[in-house]
Amino acid sequence: MPFESLSNKLAYLEESIGILEEEGGDLFIRDLQKGINDLKEDLNSLEVQHLLSGKMDKNNAILTIHPGAGGIESQDWAQMLMRMYLRWAERHKFSTQVVDLQLGEETGIKSATITITGPYAYGYLKAEAGVHRLVRISPFDANKRRHTSFVAILVYPEVEDDIDIEIKEDDIKIETFRASGAGGQHVNKTSSAVRLTHILTGIVVSCQNERSQHKNRAVAMKILKARLYALELKEQEKKMEGLIGDKKDIAWGSQIRSYILQPYKLVKDHRTGIEIGDVDSVLDGNINEFIKSYLRNSEV
Repeated sequence: MPFESLSNKLAYLEESIGILEEEGGDLFIRDLQKGINDLKEDLNSLEVQHLLSGKMDKNNAILTIHPGAGGIESQDWAQMLMRMYLRWAERHKFSTQVVDLQLGEETGIKSATITITGPYAYGYLKAEAGVHRLVRISPFDANKRRHTSFVAILVYPEVEDDIDIEIKEDDIKIETFRASGAGGQHVNKTSSAVRLTHILTGIVVSCQNERSQHKNRAVAMKILKARLYALELKEQEKKMEGLIGDKKDIAWGSQIRSYILQPYKLVKDHRTGIEIGDVDSVLDGNINEFIKSYLRNSEV
């Protein structure tokens, strides 16, 4: 039991403190400090496990990125956010796969879909669903003016095979096309990329990561199944916004978090009030403080 293990560690530290008071020793102090820090990390992990108790929290996650108001600025911001989440996943030893990527004509991305595989990936990343706002001096503006950009992040739980989501063949429109790599440097000679349109709901998903059309179709079906499951939850429980966020208004006033690079540096989560001044670290994937604070507030 995790709680029993922590209790044993605490008892050991209490005993060590008693010995330290009697005998002293600098080396022993350093070992004791390490033990206390390890205990703090274990307590944090136990707290997060308690917070991640939702029905789908333990599942893998499917994260989609959509630029909003701001044109080329938002497309560049979308690519920055994609890197942030890939770095976050790497730090947590989650495996990732960019299953669909639509590049911008000049820079950045028009959209991206990423699967994040690992224990409780969805439980963590559901905190990131919503509109993310960037304020900076535009690198694309010759007059060096300040610009504001918006990107919507949607997060879906990957649906397990034992959950029954019926998808009829007649309800799906299947299209194939040639996948292209970054900058158009690689174009498949065969139409291996797959786009699925669910006729009844209008949901469109695509996958072009795999060389095989069969594999791309399988991945696209998995994503479609996840999105239909989320839609079913909305109809049954009226909690769609709480599950995956809302993509309606990717613009001013709807943001969950602001990343300010000019005139000062600050990242602020508008739901929890958490502020971090080290913007570079956040954009490099250090977003755990935001995630944990959101999970704690969701329990209140």
